[in-house]
Amino acid sequence: MKFWKSSLPFLVLVLSLTPAYAKKEPKYEQAHQLTAEQAALVEKAIAREKIVIKNIQQRTPLVETYIQDTKPDVKLYQIPTNDTYMLSRVDFRKTFTDKPYSAKGSKNQHGFFKGSLAAFTNIGRALHLDRETYNTDGFMDMMFVDPVGFDQQHYVFSYVRREFLGSIRTWEFDVHPKVNGTGRFYGRVWIEDQDGNIVRFNGTYTESKSEDANKEYFHFDSWRMNMQPGLWLPVAIYVEESQRGEGKNVTGLRAQTHFWGYSLTLPTRESENVSVEVEGAVDQSNEAQDMTPLQASRMWVQQAENNVLDRLVQAGLLAPPSDFDKTLEQIVINLAVPNNLNFPDPVHCRILLTTTVEATTVGNTILVSKGLIDTLPNEESIASVIAFQLAHVALGHHIDTRYAFNDRLLFPDEASFQRIKMNHSDQDNIDAAKAASTYLAASMYKDKLPNASLYLAQLTERGKVLKQLNSPRLGDSLLKADGTPWMGDLWKASPKLNQDDLTQIAAFPLGSWLKTDPWDDHEHMLMAKRYAPLNARDKMPFEVTPIFFNLQRYEDAQKSAPAAAPAVAPAAPAAAPAQN
Repeated sequence: MKFWKSSLPFLVLVLSLTPAYAKKEPKYEQAHQLTAEQAALVEKAIAREKIVIKNIQQRTPLVETYIQDTKPDVKLYQIPTNDTYMLSRVDFRKTFTDKPYSAKGSKNQHGFFKGSLAAFTNIGRALHLDRETYNTDGFMDMMFVDPVGFDQQHYVFSYVRREFLGSIRTWEFDVHPKVNGTGRFYGRVWIEDQDGNIVRFNGTYTESKSEDANKEYFHFDSWRMNMQPGLWLPVAIYVEESQRGEGKNVTGLRAQTHFWGYSLTLPTRESENVSVEVEGAVDQSNEAQDMTPLQASRMWVQQAENNVLDRLVQAGLLAPPSDFDKTLEQIVINLAVPNNLNFPDPVHCRILLTTTVEATTVGNTILVSKGLIDTLPNEESIASVIAFQLAHVALGHHIDTRYAFNDRLLFPDEASFQRIKMNHSDQDNIDAAKAASTYLAASMYKDKLPNASLYLAQLTERGKVLKQLNSPRLGDSLLKADGTPWMGDLWKASPKLNQDDLTQIAAFPLGSWLKTDPWDDHEHMLMAKRYAPLNARDKMPFEVTPIFFNLQRYEDAQKSAPAAAPAVAPAAPAAAPAQN
């Protein structure tokens, strides 16, 4: 089946229109003829699209999709009602055929990436695209304008304007299929003026002329980034529909898909382990000396810790050491010193690359997910999370030492969630919560703990519907099975949530603190101004929001690499705008 002839995704609503009415209005606006310069840039973009497809066929990135269903709300405009989360590592060499995508239902027999195509099918099903007449594999459409027929024989291009996206000067073109176009892109593309790469495209897909009904498709905004010289690859896609249905049944949808781990090489099959060089590794070997049984036991735990951390980096689930880690490690010191916690080895912090709200420990290393960090509004809230995990370290709740044997980590990446057990028992979490309360009460954060408790109150309130966001993949949720926080004493001390109090920031939207380098998985802090909310709708706790990138060329990004993170996290904005 030709890809462009298949039913494309994101069909959600059928509006009954008579054929007579449909003929009264032209389907597309009249296009202006392109100048020679504009036409040349379009031809460049058409050629570059083929190169982008060939490049991505050599990659095995991680693809994460998080979806929130929404409903209208009088005060907050819309609120989430349900959510879905998916994370897959995709081998695009097995997902594409020579021309179109693999046929629906084809079987892949190439090792642990046999589920690559199925990963996109699952995303399509989560977007309610699993009807018999629609190809759920078509989720991949949003990575490309049209992977088969993007040319001037099938599309009409109309020049709009020039616009800077960050430091990238682009030319905007409105694009629509020619007469009788079937299931093709309809929207706008941004083409950078140096090499002709499409860096952003925004729109939807058209329906077949043969169908009697006009159909409304999901709309999306797809972004690319210059990751290596001359190489632009998909980095994020935002999907939004604000109305689906009528009256009381009106619902909406917001979704973000992120790509990272492009530089990850294809792992070997299960018979070999791949050596990974971890940046920031320090030679901690001591001069020749004997070890006591206690020291040997600690070294054994550390060996298991190092094996697991290296394996998670290799799988694209854990960020390499970064400057932001030092921010968290300073908070560790702020908690350890007043509580006389004398650890024989330094306690380190690392960032899990997932959106799910979770944290855990691996030996002397505290792991906190990007989604959790992004939604914490101030340093005292971060400190409450760190205190909980620090208590696990102090109480000796270390990872299973069976991982000190390297062969136990010789498994495919897709099994990382099932094969590495890093969550703590309920009793361990109960004991850690008690100890964490003690640490916080003796720390510099003791007078600001009501702010930290607000976060738990907001998490508990939103956790009733955002169950996938609070379902950990590797570590521990902040919430118990009954939906209440493990740190119950801190939660019970929370002030009442007040939507109208604009100085009360209980939790941030997703994506508020960190950005992931999609090539090498490093984490960096956002270089952005933070403004106080103007109304309750601006708060958006734990919500999916639109995305926007200030794009740079690879060479310029290397020159302007972000500086080290501040020693402590900035506080949430109060009544006036503030800059990080």
